[in-house]
Amino acid sequence: MNLTTAELGKEYIIRAIETGDEDLEAFLFSLGCYTGEPITVVARRWGTCTVSIKDGRYSIDKQLAKAIHI
Repeated sequence: MNLTTAELGKEYIIRAIETGDEDLEAFLFSLGCYTGEPITVVARRWGTCTVSIKDGRYSIDKQLAKAIHI
């Protein structure tokens, strides 16, 4: 299961991140988005997902949302 199918407002644990791009994975890690970390999908609009990770909210595109497995 990935973030595109996640229920809004429900907290999930990140199981894997499969982007195929080391720089992108390093960037996500700097945001606190890594395996074992809780994540919540707050909203979906116009092909993006707004997610809550730690104390921040971030908007990610649909392709990246598909790469984050929960």
